[in-house]
Amino acid sequence: MTWRERVAGLRVDTTPLRQSRDFRLLFWAGTVFYLGGMVTYVALPYQLYTLTGSNFAVGALGIVELVPLVVFGLYGGALADHVDRRRMLVLAGAAQVVLTGLLAVNAFLPDPRAWPIYVLGALLAAAQSLQRPSKEALEPRTVEHGQIMAASALSSLGVQVGLLAGPAVGGVLLAAFGVGWCFVVNVAALLVATALFAALRPYPVTDRSNPPSLRGIAEGVGYALRRRDLLGTYVVDMVAMFLAMPTVLYPALVEDVFDQPALLGLLYSVGTIGSLLATLTSGWTRHVHHHGRAVMVAAMAWGAAVAAAGVAPSIVWVLVLLTLAGAADMISGIFRSTVWNQTIPDHMRGRLAGIEMLSYSLGPLGGQARAGLVADAWTVRGSIASGGLLCVVGVGAVGLWLRDFWAYDERTDEHAVRERELRAGQPAG
Repeated sequence: MTWRERVAGLRVDTTPLRQSRDFRLLFWAGTVFYLGGMVTYVALPYQLYTLTGSNFAVGALGIVELVPLVVFGLYGGALADHVDRRRMLVLAGAAQVVLTGLLAVNAFLPDPRAWPIYVLGALLAAAQSLQRPSKEALEPRTVEHGQIMAASALSSLGVQVGLLAGPAVGGVLLAAFGVGWCFVVNVAALLVATALFAALRPYPVTDRSNPPSLRGIAEGVGYALRRRDLLGTYVVDMVAMFLAMPTVLYPALVEDVFDQPALLGLLYSVGTIGSLLATLTSGWTRHVHHHGRAVMVAAMAWGAAVAAAGVAPSIVWVLVLLTLAGAADMISGIFRSTVWNQTIPDHMRGRLAGIEMLSYSLGPLGGQARAGLVADAWTVRGSIASGGLLCVVGVGAVGLWLRDFWAYDERTDEHAVRERELRAGQPAG
C-alpha cells in the first residue's frame, strides 16, 4: 500500500452523505441547528450578566434548565418510540422558533427583563430535550447498517462546525448589532433546520410501539442496565466527564496561572479543533471491531491528556494537550454512538437516546462542580491534574467491573448480529 493510499484511508467516509437523501437532510439540519444554537449560547449569558451584574445569576440559568433536561429527555425518548420521529422533529423545532423569537422580543424591549430569560430558557431546554432523542433515534434508519459508524462521524462533524463557527458569529453580532439580533439569527437557523426536518420522508413507529408512560421509561432504563456492554458506554463517559472536565477552570488558568487572559477564547476552542481533526481522519475506525476497548482506551487517553495539561510548563503545551484531549473524546464518542446505533432495537431506540442524552449531559455538569470545589480547596493545576489521573484509574476500574464491555466485538455480539440481520433487507432513507 502506498503512502497516498494510507492517507486516503484516514479520510472521513462520506458515503452516507452521497447515498442517503434523508441523512443529508439530517446532517445539514443538525449543522444549521448547532450553528444558530451556539449564537444564542453566547448571547444568553452575556445578556443576563449585563442585566444583573451577577455571575450567580448567569450560573442559575443552568440550574433552571437541569430539571427540564432530565424530565423531558426521558419523556422525549419515550415519545420517540411511539410517534413519527419526523413529526417530533418538526413540532419541537417549531416550538423552539417561537420561544427564541420571544427571547428576541424581550431583548428589543426598551427595558429587557431577566425573569423571561429563565422561563424561556427552561422551556427551550424542554423543547430541545423532546427533540434530541427523536433525531438520535432516527439517524440509523436513514443509512445502511454498515454505514452507521461513518454516519456517526459525519454527524459529529456537523456539530463541530457549529460549535466552532457559532460562538464567533455570536461574538461579532453582539459587538456590532446587539443581543437581540443574535436571537433573530438563531430563529432564522431554526426555521431552516425545521424546514429540512419537514422534508424528510415519514418514519412511522413499529408495531411494537407503546404510549409513553413511566412503565415504558422504566423498561428502557431496565434494558440499559441489563445490557452490560451498553451500560459501559454510559458509565465510561460519565466517569470521564465527572472526573476530568476542566472547562470551568479555564479563566483561572489563563488569568492566575499563566497570566495570558487573551488566550481564553483559544483555550475554549482547542478541544473542538481536536474533535474536528479526529473526525476528519476517522476513516481508520471502520477497521476496528472491539468498540468497547476503543471507547475505554480513548477515554483513558482523554484523562491522561487532561492530567498532563494540569502540569504543563507553558500555555502552548496546555493548548496542544487539550487539543489531543478533544480528539480522544471524539474517538470515544464515535465508537459509543456506533455501539448504540448498531445494537439497540428500533422500538427501544428513542428511550435509550433519552438516557444517552442524560449520560453525556449530567457528567459534565457534575464535573464542573467537582473541578471548581477541588480548585478552591487546593489549586487550579492540582484540580486539573488530579481529575485527569482519577479519570484514567476510574475508567480502568469500569473495565474490570464491566468485562463484557471490554470484550465487545461487533462481528460476534448477539445484539449487533441480530440488528445486522434485521436491517439486511430494509432500505435506507
